[in-house]
Amino acid sequence: MFARTTLQVSYRCLCLSLAFPKKRASFLQILPTRRSCVLKMFKTMDSKKEPEASQDTISACADSTTTAVPKEDTSPSSSSEQNQTSSTEPGLLPGETVVREGKAAILFPSANEVFYNPVQEFNRDLTCAVITEFARDQLAQRGVRILVPGEKDRVVVRLSEEKNGTVDQEESEQPENEQLKEEEGDEKEYITASVGERCEQGLCVLEGLAASGLRSVRFALEVPGLKSITANDYSAKAAALIARNAQHNNVSHILQASQRDASMVMYEARGRKERYDVIDLDPYGSPSPFLDAAVQAVSEGGLLCVTCTDMAVMAGNSGETCYSKYGSMSIKSKYCHEMALRIILHSLDQRAAVYQRYIEPLLSVSVDFYIRVFVRVKTGQAVVKNSASKQALLYNCVGCGAFHLQRMGKRTSQGKQMKYSAATGPPVGPNCEHCGQRHQLGGPVWAEPLHDITFVQKILGAVSGNPTRFRTSKRIEGVLSMVTEELQDVPLYYALDHLSSTVHCNTPPMLQFRSALLYAGYRVSFSHACKNAVKTDAPAGVLWDIMRCWEKSNPVKRERLSETSPAHRILSTEPTLQACFEIREDANPQSRKRHLTRFQENPQANWGPKARARAGGGISSELEDKRKHFQGKRKKPITDSSQLKSLPCKKFRKGTCTHGDKCCYSHEQETNEDKMD
Repeated sequence: MFARTTLQVSYRCLCLSLAFPKKRASFLQILPTRRSCVLKMFKTMDSKKEPEASQDTISACADSTTTAVPKEDTSPSSSSEQNQTSSTEPGLLPGETVVREGKAAILFPSANEVFYNPVQEFNRDLTCAVITEFARDQLAQRGVRILVPGEKDRVVVRLSEEKNGTVDQEESEQPENEQLKEEEGDEKEYITASVGERCEQGLCVLEGLAASGLRSVRFALEVPGLKSITANDYSAKAAALIARNAQHNNVSHILQASQRDASMVMYEARGRKERYDVIDLDPYGSPSPFLDAAVQAVSEGGLLCVTCTDMAVMAGNSGETCYSKYGSMSIKSKYCHEMALRIILHSLDQRAAVYQRYIEPLLSVSVDFYIRVFVRVKTGQAVVKNSASKQALLYNCVGCGAFHLQRMGKRTSQGKQMKYSAATGPPVGPNCEHCGQRHQLGGPVWAEPLHDITFVQKILGAVSGNPTRFRTSKRIEGVLSMVTEELQDVPLYYALDHLSSTVHCNTPPMLQFRSALLYAGYRVSFSHACKNAVKTDAPAGVLWDIMRCWEKSNPVKRERLSETSPAHRILSTEPTLQACFEIREDANPQSRKRHLTRFQENPQANWGPKARARAGGGISSELEDKRKHFQGKRKKPITDSSQLKSLPCKKFRKGTCTHGDKCCYSHEQETNEDKMD
């Protein structure tokens, strides 16, 4: 009798919520004890767009264990077009549009008065997945269990019911009554936290540079176990839009808008009781002005998420600017994307060490046009002493690209005590031993592992087990799979195409080159930061020996090589290692065998970083047009003579140009005209 009355009340609440969608949250709060099943049925009805709910649907929901979720869009090129749609919903101002991403529906002005980049949906999806697993670990210590929509319930394994490391299938197929008893017992021991609900024992989140508040709204709707979310932005228009978006998505009870300087918000939260459990910084360009405040405002063992989009600076185009921002000299090289990750980790650890704190990287990725790091910040004076030995200077050969790392500090164990001293070096001479060219000095950079593999595997398991949760789940699975396969104790990597171009020979197949390294007794892996990366613990001399052996079967015209070129110096030396290029089975990693989405093409035209939003709102059309004009310039050669530069070439300055007074920067058109004549 009680069960039938409960279903009747649930049916009544659902009908009222369908009739009054804006008051849906208030109606769902008064549901009786079987609220979880009713919520599942409600999501099923939303996905199927049924106008009414029948009694048979409610009764069927009691036996249902899955939630119907909209199918994932596998076409990245059309994702932004599907997300951004014009809407006639009530409450919208003239010219506004609604952008849908994940579970959020964000209001945007037509003039783009606040910054939004649809390409970074992967960034936001990955952040939601990371914070969810972080919340699962942190709240488990507080007696709180989170409930993720679409995630299957985990079977509790007892030692008495374990058979040879596997679970008995009869245990997972328990009768409904026994499952209800276990659920009731778990509810007594744990406090459950669902998405969209405020959890008093949950996490406090700060998004320092929120813009439209899209990321914070998605946290409130997709990440369970949150106590409060502060979405801050210095722009008055952005702060007002954040408040409207919070109200539009019915998350005002969790999300609060703030209009202040991000650094001041974090500096005022330096007290231990006022600190944030999660701080997310995703600025336009460099996050360096906010790092000092961020490492102080994050709680003990809290999560700090940082995005850097100033890749031109961190990849070696402006080494002096990189040093002024991050305290490290960047180098233009093939491994620049991983070096950028190690530069930002070095900067975070250095600034945290000032306050007797240190970092533990959980996940560090380089994707598209930016890098993203997730680090845990802890306090400990004894551990901070290890900071110097975690940093390293970098010696890079400008000729062949061989690199060597020099640790900044040295630590040796003496029984129960640890002795710290200065490191000895340098590891190389004035010139490269392989090609005779000079060395560049870069760094210091973070020389320890970039990821916590145990934590990454938890995220990977959660995403692969619930693929419909995010639109970019396939790419997240592919990137994280590559991360788990990387050699964690080997900093940086070589690019196979660069090795072959140095000696001017054909590029060997990747599997054959990896097999040669494995036959030589060394480890090798890919890198998520570069498609042709060769991350290995083999020294540079072994790599060049393999290339020498490959060149013998694919000979190079030696007479065309200059005696001072790196190729001539490298090929003139006989290899001491006889490489075997027979393909091995373990040379092909699982991520490649399973054809996971490891690297994808540009999702849309002009997909890179957008122009900076103006202080008064909007984006300068001049900067936007300039950005579009220069993207893809090599794909569309100039054919109009009026667009060609009229500057003379280098030969004209020396007096050796055959065109005489008709000399210009490009002779291509004149050459074609001469041929026609």
